[in-house]
Amino acid sequence: MKKILPLLVFLVVGVFLFLSLNSDPNKLPSPLVGKKFPIIEGTDFYSNETVKLNDLMDNKLALVNVWASWCVTCRKEHQVIMNIAENTNLKLIGINYKDTKSDGEEYLKVMGNPFDEIVFDPNGEIGMELGIYATPETFLISREGLIIHKHIGEITKEIWNENFLPLINVTES
Repeated sequence: MKKILPLLVFLVVGVFLFLSLNSDPNKLPSPLVGKKFPIIEGTDFYSNETVKLNDLMDNKLALVNVWASWCVTCRKEHQVIMNIAENTNLKLIGINYKDTKSDGEEYLKVMGNPFDEIVFDPNGEIGMELGIYATPETFLISREGLIIHKHIGEITKEIWNENFLPLINVTES
């Protein structure tokens, strides 16, 4: 019995780890989907004034993208975000997460700025309120302020077309 118990524990842990290999980290559940976007105050990236993220949405369909200059995946998705900014009527709000202002400014200078508004979150406090796992993360917000969709990770053209556009089209009709 003394030899069987450790073997059973090892097998149970091994099966659990094996099954988790097939899980998709982009499908982590968010308790915020379907709820109102939380009332969160932050600092405007350029003016350093205190702003409420909800007020920045202006009762428009909004995309809130959490990004950082140090985030390699953010750099990969940036051109897609630039294309979204050019081809949609969405209000694009960026949250510069756990970054320095100078690095964030340099990133936007080099990569381009797709955002209508940017909120600076150097300590990750806003990220904590939104349940951010990692950057980038993106929220689609309805005109009424409801979180329609949350995506963890890079937005590719395919992800945009399959996961975001159908929700936008339904919301706009």
